[in-house]
Amino acid sequence: MKHRVVVTGMGPITPVGSGKDNFWNNLLVGQSGVDHITRFDASDLPTRIAGEVKDFDPKDYFDRKEARRMDRFTQFAVAGTRMAVKDSGIDLDSEDMDQVGVIFGSGIGGMQTFEEQTKVLIEKGAHRVSPFFVPMMIGNMAAGQISIDTGARGPNLTVVNACATGTNAIGEAYKLLQRGAAQVVITGGSEASVTPLAFAGFCAMRAMTTDNDDPQRASRPFDKTRNGFVLSEGTGVLILETLEHAQQREANIYAEVVGYGCTADAHHITAPAPEGTGAAKAMNMALKDANLFPEDVDYINAHGTSTELNDKFESMAIKKVFGDNAKKLAISSTKSMTGHLLGAAGAIEAIILAMAITNSKVPPTINYHNPDPECDLDYVANECRELDVSVALSNSLGFGGHNATIIFKKFRR
Repeated sequence: MKHRVVVTGMGPITPVGSGKDNFWNNLLVGQSGVDHITRFDASDLPTRIAGEVKDFDPKDYFDRKEARRMDRFTQFAVAGTRMAVKDSGIDLDSEDMDQVGVIFGSGIGGMQTFEEQTKVLIEKGAHRVSPFFVPMMIGNMAAGQISIDTGARGPNLTVVNACATGTNAIGEAYKLLQRGAAQVVITGGSEASVTPLAFAGFCAMRAMTTDNDDPQRASRPFDKTRNGFVLSEGTGVLILETLEHAQQREANIYAEVVGYGCTADAHHITAPAPEGTGAAKAMNMALKDANLFPEDVDYINAHGTSTELNDKFESMAIKKVFGDNAKKLAISSTKSMTGHLLGAAGAIEAIILAMAITNSKVPPTINYHNPDPECDLDYVANECRELDVSVALSNSLGFGGHNATIIFKKFRR
């Protein structure tokens, strides 16, 4: 027997705002979270803008000792979990915590800690490296600290799949609940890579935009003038439960998780497969998993990074899967406002699916003014749209050729 799986809690911490309602309302009015970098001196780099989380103070969540023992990506993850748990209304003290799991991810992990301790090693010697260096840096520590903070003793796994990480984590959490291996799973992704070394690496790849003079207009997914993505930080945390468990505690249900697909391009370390073949297979796999037809989908939150090949090939993939119906779909890239949160991107975009279904609105793709003949779909340009969303789909496509698609549906008993 497969259990139905529902979303009951959400905790976003993003450059556009933190907390479910603040985040959502800012998206609907097209507010960009991209600005000049303040976390380090970026004056010698070709890209000097980012999506920094500016309304997050670790002191609001942790005492000094706790905060010093967590990298920023872990701080985001634990703080976002507390938001999501509160939003879900679940009383963890009354739960069987052996039935509460954590499936969480990060594309890079503790980059800030790695850079700081490398500097300590070079300037002060090996004996001055922090004993907390390794447990702060390693990518699984967000999942580990979430379990420590909540007491969750169920299955605990970390997903590392580049920019597909968040969606893969949610998909794997869905499958775990579906087969009855837990009753509740805390899932999502977290990233904190607005650091000198991460920026130097992405700049060297020439993957990021260099439009530094007008940060809020720099991320332009699907626009013909797009020229690279904007790196961002933050987290998205979701509480998933089996339907039986959610109903037993009379939880508020935002949406039902109904489909998941993931594939590999087997093509290139950074470039997507030509014509989006791998992404199309992931969408088809998710539709089959959900027992849905392409015409059932109302809204797609695209990966939409604002890079030339990604946006072109994702548009081609959507046309492959949806055929004549592709041009009837509302498609938006919220990375136009949030920037690209790497391993956290899929998680906050899953939150957007649930909010779109709940509020019957879809957020816009801002900065869309110059149509590209190779990106000729309905990208919900510049203004949000009222839309009764019954089925919503999100794509995440990562370096290494990782493709992941998740589908949420309006909950009906």
